[in-house]
Amino acid sequence: MTLKSSIPVLRVSDYPRAKAFWTETLGFTVAEEGGDPARFGIFKSAAATVFVDAWHGADEVPSPGWRAYFHVDDVDAFAASLDWAETEGPENKVYGMRELQVIDPDGNRLCFGQDID
Repeated sequence: MTLKSSIPVLRVSDYPRAKAFWTETLGFTVAEEGGDPARFGIFKSAAATVFVDAWHGADEVPSPGWRAYFHVDDVDAFAASLDWAETEGPENKVYGMRELQVIDPDGNRLCFGQDID
């Protein structure tokens, strides 16, 4: 498995406010949004990417939301190499990714994803 990139996942309490901050204040562009109304966004600027998640709120306690997202070249090989009980997947998602979720010893949910060809 080759790690291709990592993306921070920031939880927010007010998605429209966060979107305005990332686009208007910092100059990022919206690459993708999810929900109706939107409660999740992928924002990009040059080589930088950030996920903004309002599905789970902005509390400090780990929740079902991801804390980081990692793009990999072979998520199934990575899953097979793990000797860790706290995993979910890998499974194909409707948004074109195959994903494995790993929960670390402190309850942080890390997602490893591969584009579905």
